[in-house]
Amino acid sequence: MLHHIAEAARLDEACATGTYTASTLGLELDDVGFIHLCTTAQVDGVAERFYRGVEGLVLLHIDETLLDGPVVMEVVGDSDEEFPHLYGPLRVEAVVAVEAFRAPS
Repeated sequence: MLHHIAEAARLDEACATGTYTASTLGLELDDVGFIHLCTTAQVDGVAERFYRGVEGLVLLHIDETLLDGPVVMEVVGDSDEEFPHLYGPLRVEAVVAVEAFRAPS
C-alpha cells in the first residue's frame, strides 16, 4: 500500500475528472514530473516536514497494482531515504481508501 497526503478540495476535483494530478502541496505533475507518494512508515515524517499546519487534508491509500504509470523509488533532496514517485497521473480507481488527516500544528 502506498499513500499520498492530499488537499481534500483537490481530491474532490479529481473525483469529478477521474484523474488526480497534484504532485505535492502547491505543485502539479506537470511542474515536477511525478506525484510524490510515501510508504506507510513514511507518512508521519512527510506530514511533519512538508504539511505542518496545513488544514483540509486527507490521506489517500493507493493500491500500487492499480496504477497505470511506473512507481520509482528515489532519494529526495539531501536525505538518503528513498520515496516512491508515480510517473504519471493517479487514476482515482487506484485510491482504495480515503481518511481525514490532521498534520502536526
